Amino acid sequence: MKRPVQAVLLLLSGLGVLHASLFTDLCLRYVKEGMRPLLVVSGVLLVLLGLAEAWSLRRRTATTEAPDDHGDGHAHDHSATPRISWLLLLPALSLLFFAPPALGAYTAAREAPKAVVAQDDFEPLPKTTKPLPMTLTDFTSRVQQDKKRAIKGRSVQLSGYVTPRKDGDGWELTRTIFSCCAADAQFVKVRMYGASAPAADTWVSVTGTWHPGGTLGTGSAPAALDARTVKKIAKPVNAYKDELPWTPSR
Repeated sequence: MKRPVQAVLLLLSGLGVLHASLFTDLCLRYVKEGMRPLLVVSGVLLVLLGLAEAWSLRRRTATTEAPDDHGDGHAHDHSATPRISWLLLLPALSLLFFAPPALGAYTAAREAPKAVVAQDDFEPLPKTTKPLPMTLTDFTSRVQQDKKRAIKGRSVQLSGYVTPRKDGDGWELTRTIFSCCAADAQFVKVRMYGASAPAADTWVSVTGTWHPGGTLGTGSAPAALDARTVKKIAKPVNAYKDELPWTPSR
């Protein structure tokens, strides 16, 4: 690849990374919040390298070219840029003008739910909070591992996005969790009963009680909820965490 193309590619890549990480929140579709500063630094370095390359080319053009082998007073560049190398510009341009969509219901429906971490002891649940805000992970752990069965009959509040089940039988409330980036995404799901499904990928807050099945406090108990209310909510800025539902202060 010729040096002018290299300079343009570096500049476009750097600007694209800065657009996704510094000027917008697009990077949070693909990486954890903690990696954002590293992306900003990477974008700045790419822009600086591109500018340095462009400045070097400008200085070279401004100097008098030495005579070459042909004796005509002009330097000749016998290198050629393969046409396919221009395709490298497409990823750089896509960062600026076309951001791939975030992971959502389409991917979640085709992946198995994330296995909960084994846990023996659970803190007592607050008795006065009704409904009780919980993460999907905590709800699943309580249902399948809490031998005291404190979740039985408790009204809980969960939030996430709607994922139609792959078999077409009902829907699941889902959260996507990143360990690092989209490549290692995992999904935690709670099946919903008693309420019709909103459109796929709609973010909702759901209140209800555990849907009986199997033996509560063991792995045979399903992570499922008898939903009483389903309310649409705004998508969080950082949607790749399993966080407590947002509740307004009183």
